[in-house]
Amino acid sequence: MLPLPRLKPGDSAPVVTLIKARLYKLEDYHGDTLNNHYDTILQNAVKQFQFRHGLPVNGLPDKATLAELNIPLKSRISQILVNMERSRWLPVTLSSVYLAVNIPEFKLHVYHADSLLWSCSAVVGQTMHQTTVFYGEIKYVVFSPYWNIPPSIVRNEILPGIKNDPNYIAKHDMEITGYLDGLPVVRQKPGPMNSLGLVKFMFPNSYNIYLHDTPSKSLFGETSRAFSHGCIRIAEPVRLANFLLKEDKEWNPEKIAAAMHAGKERYATLAQKVPVFIAYFTAFTDRDNRLNFRKDIYNLDGELAALILSGNGVY
Repeated sequence: MLPLPRLKPGDSAPVVTLIKARLYKLEDYHGDTLNNHYDTILQNAVKQFQFRHGLPVNGLPDKATLAELNIPLKSRISQILVNMERSRWLPVTLSSVYLAVNIPEFKLHVYHADSLLWSCSAVVGQTMHQTTVFYGEIKYVVFSPYWNIPPSIVRNEILPGIKNDPNYIAKHDMEITGYLDGLPVVRQKPGPMNSLGLVKFMFPNSYNIYLHDTPSKSLFGETSRAFSHGCIRIAEPVRLANFLLKEDKEWNPEKIAAAMHAGKERYATLAQKVPVFIAYFTAFTDRDNRLNFRKDIYNLDGELAALILSGNGVY
């Protein structure tokens, strides 16, 4: 498809028929494909296409939308095959509550058995600090948490900060609790400045990854949300805390809110561990059986596709 002029509803242009024809083949558009008028039906079709591809839903054929429209069918077939293989790595069904984070979708999904209860936006790891694909089980909810800063961040960010500003530690509400292997052991105190926000959700693992709140709420408004050092920030931490502790008589919404703002770290142990799947799906069907695609933000699809299509290797 050729580059588009700046089109908006009500406009007419020869290229509109090409857009309609492409969206018709993709089952987003069901109207007349012969006229070149950018009407409401086409606008709604563009919105659905944008939604299925994780794009800003504005109904306009902008640069990002055009790029997705122009991805060859062969590439989409390969993408589907890769994600069918990834689906085999997961349980066929579960009868309990569980959480699933889809990294390329930037979403947390909360399920009970096969029923999706709710979802919220998530921030995942940057390309250089990728969130790992793995399985864990949430065991603790930690209110007003300390952030025990990993040595790599101390080395690469905290020490240069101290060098440039002797008051760096105090300004960021941090403290040095000791020294290990030539590095200071640094933690950030509980409170509104804490990078973990007011609550974190622990599922012990060797990757030091967990779900948590964040003071940087504005990032949830971004379309692409790969900003963290690897942990997963969630847009609705209060809702998740209440959900996980709803059967615990010791906790109610008022006590949870108080613990989050107490400024003193406090653990709540779940009566039953809750499974968490950190997954990587760049193609999937949603609850309305619509095929969705997302960008391969960590460039993981290519290697798996090559293994599948070659018939060689172990995967």
